[in-house]
Amino acid sequence: MVRRPEHKKPILLLYTGEEVFALEDVCTHDDGPLHEGEVEDGAIVCPRHGARFDLRTGRQTLPAPRPVKVFPARLEGDTVLLDL
Repeated sequence: MVRRPEHKKPILLLYTGEEVFALEDVCTHDDGPLHEGEVEDGAIVCPRHGARFDLRTGRQTLPAPRPVKVFPARLEGDTVLLDL
């Protein structure tokens, strides 16, 4: 997880073994911590109520009312680069 003073919400970094993803670490349904959820079929599942957020787009399923913000991320060697 990454925290930046200029961002109100923490950013979750996920490495799937092939790709790296970065998205807000807060469920839009009840502000639950997404980093406690499981990754399934290209989405992070909120551990509180099961809302799913697509790792590439942030698009949500119910009960989440809105998508989460995603940030471009890439690997260069052993370094993760984020575009904030």
